[in-house]
Amino acid sequence: RRVLLLGEGNFSFAAALCGARGTHVVATCYESEQEAAGRGGAARSIRRLRDSGAEVVFSVDCTKLKEHFLPGNREFDRVYFNFPHCGRKAGVVKNRQLLARFFHSCAEVLAREGEVHVALCNGQGGTPADQPRREWHNSWQIVAVAAAAGFVLSDVHPFEAETIDGYKCTGYRSQDKSFCVEGALNHIFTRSTAPLCFTPVSCKTQLGSQKVSFQVPQVLVDKIDRGFLEENSSHPVRTIKEKLSAGLSQAFPLQNISSCLPLLHQGHPDGVSHSNIFWITLSPGEAPSTEKMSQGPANTVMFSHLGRDADKNVQEGCPVPKQFYLRPSLLPHAQAIIKKRAFFPGTLQVLSGPVFRKCRITPHCMPVFHEMLVVLAVSRGTESSCIQMLVDSIETTMNSLHQGVSGIKPSVSLQEATSFGAELNDFAAFEWQLGEIQHFLCVGTDPAPSGACVGVIRTAADELKSSELVIVSASLNLDLLAMLLCGISDWRMLWTSDRRFLRQFPEGELRLFKSFSLYPPSYVHDISFWVPDGEEFDEVAFHTLARRVSGETVISIQLRDNFQQPGTGRRSLCYRVTFQSCDRALGCREAAEMQLHFREEIHQHLGVTLR
Repeated sequence: RRVLLLGEGNFSFAAALCGARGTHVVATCYESEQEAAGRGGAARSIRRLRDSGAEVVFSVDCTKLKEHFLPGNREFDRVYFNFPHCGRKAGVVKNRQLLARFFHSCAEVLAREGEVHVALCNGQGGTPADQPRREWHNSWQIVAVAAAAGFVLSDVHPFEAETIDGYKCTGYRSQDKSFCVEGALNHIFTRSTAPLCFTPVSCKTQLGSQKVSFQVPQVLVDKIDRGFLEENSSHPVRTIKEKLSAGLSQAFPLQNISSCLPLLHQGHPDGVSHSNIFWITLSPGEAPSTEKMSQGPANTVMFSHLGRDADKNVQEGCPVPKQFYLRPSLLPHAQAIIKKRAFFPGTLQVLSGPVFRKCRITPHCMPVFHEMLVVLAVSRGTESSCIQMLVDSIETTMNSLHQGVSGIKPSVSLQEATSFGAELNDFAAFEWQLGEIQHFLCVGTDPAPSGACVGVIRTAADELKSSELVIVSASLNLDLLAMLLCGISDWRMLWTSDRRFLRQFPEGELRLFKSFSLYPPSYVHDISFWVPDGEEFDEVAFHTLARRVSGETVISIQLRDNFQQPGTGRRSLCYRVTFQSCDRALGCREAAEMQLHFREEIHQHLGVTLR
């Protein structure tokens, strides 16, 4: 591997590395050879480097690396920059600017899978790893500076100078003097994935005997066709689904509903708020008749990318005679099976797939997740024991999965629906809209053993019109289960396009997730506006616009002020919007541009008057 060292003082660090097997060292410094050789021990280190076959280059500007290396020699697997400094008594602002130019320059010479190592004195970096931690404005803000050049902090560990053979730090205030490196940290940066480019995507699906197409809502473009549950997938949600199915099959005869379930429904779901639905407009002339709709479920879904001049008639919001929407639940599919009596009593029917729900922005609230729905017809009077068998089987599977996930101790509990009250999370709250719930299924992990709702259990007798049988159904949020079991704190990480995520789960093995983007910077912007007179402000639509405009980089929206003007009665709202990406680099300029775009969008689509 090719290793580039920048800003070497006496070349003692480079000399310690040059003997490493399979490593070609290119050691550089900013000074001329005459200036560098005058430092204590530098001449000896330079000779050692050259004798070992390493390259030694002088007068190298770390902010213009491309200029110092020919095209064929520009790609380095690792770049080291130990204790960068502008020299003399330069303050934090100038050193921040130095790092910013360095990272942009580094992006031009680093290999795709390469690493950038930057060692800083204690407190300079401005991350939680610094102890004590400086105030943000008084630090070098290294993570935010690197993000602007497309890098994420993937690891940080102590810089242990005493373990580096022959190393001696030098360069205090541009002099041949040492400085204190106690508590110093080595920051390891890697390239981020590029920002997503949301080109319009058309989806073609079979409804009955007719194929119809629609434009996918922009907020779902990168999520609607990911195939996480397909046979060749190693994604955690599929692993958990397969393990749960295997565990349930030990207690019940089991049948997987293998046919592709339709993405679209027609009409309006009973009891569900209009603002929580992703409404879809079909391409002109393609709305199927009721007769064709009733002939059978969809069995084909195809996607294609559209150009920038995609037919405007398929945009969201265009009036159509018949309303269609993306499925918010698999429950209607189960109800269709029940009505057709296409099941055997005592056999567990398993349905699974992604479902889509507009919702507010919170760490555990997902506009799309993978639902696993199990349905069982049992004899009346035995439903309580069957529910307990379901829960026991799920708990056994969770405990089995725990064996491969160190440090996570799940506890599965069944809670009466009446005891949850105001503690409902977003998943459970939406499930209430779909129909009455008897029990909540909660999974707790240390240090929160009380549990989060990851599933709901319902019983229904009237759908069968039978005095002998009762339907028991359990809906599970596989994404929430994956987060709890693998220690994933942000649902967005499940949908990342960064390959480093799935590499942590080889062949479907569940492990404790280690983030490859540590201490991501956040940017806070406030936005205030007048609400149209006499209209109720749709907060869900507001949050959905924020998701779309930011590409899911808005992590929090908080209401800061609700003001009513005396005399006129006009109402003004002020929200605090926080931008932060969990998996890719997000710079302050990009966040500011998103905020400006967000202001334009809410003015155009929500009719508010900006302040």
